Amino acid sequence: MSALRALLVGALLGAPRFVPLAAQLPSDSAIRAIVKPRVDTGLFAGIAVGVVSRDNQRRVLAYGPNAGVQPFDGNTVFEIGSITKTFTAAILADMVRKGEVSLADPVAKLLPPGTVVPERDGRQITLLDLATQSSGLPPMPDNFAPKDRENPYADYTVAQLYEFLGRYKLPRAIGEKYEYSNLGVGLLGHALSVRAGMDYEALVAQRVLKPLGMKDTRVALDASMKKRLAPGHSDNRTPAKNWDIATLTGAGALRSTVNDMLTYIRANADSASSPLGPVLAMTHAERHGINAAMSIGLAWHRLKTPAGRTLVWHNGGTGGYRTFTGYNEATGEGVVVLSNTARGVDEIGWHLLDASVPLPPIPKPHKEVPLPVESLDRYVGTYAFTPAFAMAITREGAQLFAQATAQPRFPVFAEAEGEFFFKVVDAQLSFTRDSTGTVTGLVLHQNGLHMPAKRK
Repeated sequence: MSALRALLVGALLGAPRFVPLAAQLPSDSAIRAIVKPRVDTGLFAGIAVGVVSRDNQRRVLAYGPNAGVQPFDGNTVFEIGSITKTFTAAILADMVRKGEVSLADPVAKLLPPGTVVPERDGRQITLLDLATQSSGLPPMPDNFAPKDRENPYADYTVAQLYEFLGRYKLPRAIGEKYEYSNLGVGLLGHALSVRAGMDYEALVAQRVLKPLGMKDTRVALDASMKKRLAPGHSDNRTPAKNWDIATLTGAGALRSTVNDMLTYIRANADSASSPLGPVLAMTHAERHGINAAMSIGLAWHRLKTPAGRTLVWHNGGTGGYRTFTGYNEATGEGVVVLSNTARGVDEIGWHLLDASVPLPPIPKPHKEVPLPVESLDRYVGTYAFTPAFAMAITREGAQLFAQATAQPRFPVFAEAEGEFFFKVVDAQLSFTRDSTGTVTGLVLHQNGLHMPAKRK
């Protein structure tokens, strides 16, 4: 669902340098110069970009000549994945303002009587803990075993969710640490639906979509939206199935268009004047730190840029789509980037909002080569960039995985002995050796930077 693709972004951007930056969105030609080569070189099937100014002037640039039956435009439909989490946060804020729930309420209070939710040290998981990704719940439940891995969420049931919650033991104190969890926000959306007495789609329509006039944002597509749906593609441009997300709906089930999402991000950027002003404003305030450059509100992430600006943003990912939306807190400008290819677009969104965030060059193609398990095992270990920031390399079967501090785990793929690459982000790993051939460290290559880490 969501891949929180800000892999090492805090370490890469570091502390703000407070470079002056005028409030001006890029021109159409500048946006086209970013988008067109990424489609023409085959990295993406298509990309649709929307920008909106402080005074609600909107522009859409969509490029996808080979992306579907009809050309992209502002009404093309995409799966927006984990951007759905921000809608779940808006539902929560609306229910809080109306006195229906409190951020301090234990989530168990909203669930059917007898439902067991894990606790630790006498503390219960609250709605706030779930919305700030600090509940202690894992990214996904261990009983998640889809029959169809190309549509993985379709058969995960409420009964399975409750079974997992009833036996799971939290590994650390609640609220202690940020850990991105589809499970946690999926549980939040489910609990709010139970409290409201309606399914998630009806709830989000009532609380968010109808007040904002968003008519092209839904879980279940109507006939018109089906005709305008951009077909999804994997990261290597093969066709990908659409995802049907039932029980964990609030974590990533919505589909939308650039035009609808421009309405949404503008309402967030200028929340004082929108129909949901106080509600949306509640979701943006910083509530939990992540790293030197990143923090989180209610679902929304907050990134400090090299120019000293704050970008309020979220991304999304499903099997065939990657998406981004955000706004510049200083300028009030908003950006939407939707793609029907499972290749990240975060850097495009950040750069369009603030040019001080570097835009990585178009990545060179990488060819995966098989390595024997005994070779992969040489790289397993923990590699420290700083005393507080490290990357764990693990192996499952013939697959290596990399997981940075406070980040999800991602697979990495060999292109040569000692050389690996990510598919979810344009980043590579080079492992270093001493004179005896023992692996002693690695270098992360990302965004034009080369960051060494020593093996512990």
